[in-house]
Amino acid sequence: MQITNNTVAIVTGGASGLGGAVAQTLADAGAKVGIFDLNEDAGQAMAEKIGGAFAKVDVSDPASVAEGFKTLRAALGQERIMVNCAGIAPASKTQSKGEPHDPSVFAKTIGVNLIGTFNCASQSAAGMALADPVTEDGERGVIINTASIAAFDGQIGQLAYAASKGGVVGMTLPMARDLMRDGIRVMTIAPGIFKTPMVAGLPREVQDSLGAQVPFPSRLGDPAEYAAMARHIVENSMLNGEVIRLDGAIRMAPR
Repeated sequence: MQITNNTVAIVTGGASGLGGAVAQTLADAGAKVGIFDLNEDAGQAMAEKIGGAFAKVDVSDPASVAEGFKTLRAALGQERIMVNCAGIAPASKTQSKGEPHDPSVFAKTIGVNLIGTFNCASQSAAGMALADPVTEDGERGVIINTASIAAFDGQIGQLAYAASKGGVVGMTLPMARDLMRDGIRVMTIAPGIFKTPMVAGLPREVQDSLGAQVPFPSRLGDPAEYAAMARHIVENSMLNGEVIRLDGAIRMAPR
């Protein structure tokens, strides 16, 4: 699908990090970009920077998601690109010193990372399916979800995070199959260790140590590289129903 000045995209978690890089890249390519985020100040600032629009949305709440789509579609039009980047990454073991994993933390992680992705993908697909095709193949849109290499190489303390991202991986193919007759593609990117705001806040020696674990290139991923992959997925219509590891060939050790 070619990105034009009439193409509308929505990015969750678009105020910063991977989502912020995607929002900027798609805007640079000519798209009108809407942002879902809980951080109102950062979300508004990003929207103003890229000439887009913002809606404060809790992706884990389907009613909040529906209101966000209503707001951004009124401002920009029907989205043809939906990129799910919103997520949280709490750390907790299955049990620690005789205390079980806090079930509320586990549920919240699933709620944001997995159910939030489902909420945005399914509601976006419902809107895309009613729109006219934009290519000769009959393509109406593309949904890009964000998993993590933790879905495959979950480390100690990543139980909830790995489970949530494993769910995103598991949704990819059946969602693509569900939507094939609607002309909507579904892809998932599983990033490795990227220089997101959380990682960038770590001491330099810790960042260097993390980067050194990557076989090649031996450094942290740049969010712009994630965004470049997202743009390529949009523009390459044969990419569908697959999960792409974007990780420099790293395979995570237990800790």
